[in-house]
Amino acid sequence: MQAVPSQSGEMTEKRVREPRQVSILYLSVLAVVIGVVTGIGAIILRVLISIVHNIAFLGKFSLSYDANLPTPAAPFGAWVILSPVIGGLIVVFIVRRWAPEAKGHGVPEVMDAIYYRGGRIRPAVVVIKSLASALSIGSGASVGREGPIIQIGSGIGSVLGQWFRLRTWQVITLVAAGAGAGIAATFNTPLGAVMFAIELMLPEFSARTLLPVVLATGTATYVGRFAFGMEPAFLVGAYERPELFVPLAADMLPLYILFGLIAGVGATVFVKGLYWLEDVFDAWTINPYLKNMVAMGSLGVLMYVLFQTTGMYHTASVGYDTIQGILTGQISGFWFLGLLFFLKMFATAMSLSGGASGGVFSPSLFLGATLGGAFGSMLDWMFPYLGFSPIVFALIGMATIVGASTTAAMTAIMMIFEMTGDYSVTVAAIIAVVCAVGVRTYLSPQDIYTMKLVRRGHHIPRDRRSHMFPIRQVKDVMSPVVAVMKADEITCAPSLPRQTQGARAFALVTEGRRITGIVEVDAETNSHAIGALITGPFGATQPTALLQGTLTHMADRGQSAVLVFDGKRAPRPENVVGIITRAGVADAVIHDFKS
Repeated sequence: MQAVPSQSGEMTEKRVREPRQVSILYLSVLAVVIGVVTGIGAIILRVLISIVHNIAFLGKFSLSYDANLPTPAAPFGAWVILSPVIGGLIVVFIVRRWAPEAKGHGVPEVMDAIYYRGGRIRPAVVVIKSLASALSIGSGASVGREGPIIQIGSGIGSVLGQWFRLRTWQVITLVAAGAGAGIAATFNTPLGAVMFAIELMLPEFSARTLLPVVLATGTATYVGRFAFGMEPAFLVGAYERPELFVPLAADMLPLYILFGLIAGVGATVFVKGLYWLEDVFDAWTINPYLKNMVAMGSLGVLMYVLFQTTGMYHTASVGYDTIQGILTGQISGFWFLGLLFFLKMFATAMSLSGGASGGVFSPSLFLGATLGGAFGSMLDWMFPYLGFSPIVFALIGMATIVGASTTAAMTAIMMIFEMTGDYSVTVAAIIAVVCAVGVRTYLSPQDIYTMKLVRRGHHIPRDRRSHMFPIRQVKDVMSPVVAVMKADEITCAPSLPRQTQGARAFALVTEGRRITGIVEVDAETNSHAIGALITGPFGATQPTALLQGTLTHMADRGQSAVLVFDGKRAPRPENVVGIITRAGVADAVIHDFKS
């Protein structure tokens, strides 16, 4: 686009310090770097969790910790109750001191940065989130490790984007790439991680945003596999395999629908119960450290009682040992699994309300496995000769609770398959997840991520809509130029309501051969000004140019209007055939929404 001279004879369109225009190749290289760094970050987070966990529960310094295996009895006896209390107090201190946004489950803060802060995340969040989450998870708070690594990966992407002065959409793309990389490295789920970024993080879904996300998640997956191995996150015990395309039998489809409805109610209780308890704690006007001691003390008592009665700290930390026990058939019984469902829900809500730092994805997996296992166990008890498997419904339950509580249905389905390596319940999971998401949406329009942001007045769009106006040609949107006048010739007409004025029409204001301004005029008289004088800066384009490029230049260069010149003729007043103004662009956007 060309620049148009102003009254002073200088160029009105001055270049300021603009964001860098980088190619998709450049952005892809940065995405690979993000994948590597985020993968390493996932390894470091696991190491920190291992150190804290072994000190808090076993009283020794060790890097060896497998969350899928039950933790042995603590040598401290009942004093292990203080483990989450001590860890929680340290978390409250470092979060309040250095990074308040590191509190909670992380994903809402990343979404808030994407939609309301141009993808900008403070570098301090990366460090503080790592320490706070390792302390919370390692000491026994009922939170997951995926939320922290999502926020850590997103922070890395944001820092790189700001460091290289990228445009806003590119920074946001790197933030989404970092989030996907965090999921991929944590769970060994590259496809599910890509779907997570698409469903929850990316405001724009296109080749230029998808490629960096895929590269980052793929790279992080390889880094994670190098450290943690190729095995899926969970092993699944043997059960009678259903048919691939008709799950179990056609007459069982109503059961999957019924379970989906039940899971939708369960997810709603989880979402609303979490924020209800947070409101209770927020309204409790006492010292935040005392609040944390009350919350974490209750968690300590709960996990100690469970260990004394069942031999496992079921509600402590990520809960993968319990999930693994359910999926291998070692933990069963619908009454016991139903009890664990409600106890884990309480423990997670209490942890986050008390100030813990960690995610809700792992607790959602736990809730789904226990609810599904309880449902399958009940069917097996009622109809012992029909071969109902609690493991099948535990798998389906993991997908339904995750999908319903986060609204990321495709992510939930894909990740459960990748985390377990079991694709045999595909159709059943899809049916149940769709039903669960529908019920939760009906009962609670906001999910576990968006509700936190809506409560602070930040709404997140949940639909992806392609608008038509960016691909229109300039001539389809421009307003006509109907007159050329000098500044002293402008006459003003009474201001009329915009909806009664019909189509916009403009007059050029000139000084000699220079265009010094434009003004909206009455389309019937072509003379009376009905708008304020616009003095620039102006851009220049041609009628056949795409509107998307014109809007990009207007935004990047602060142009108040764009002059449309006829063909390749010189930028003189007599060659201007149309005007693109910001108000005209708004009209085109509104028209697109109406259509």
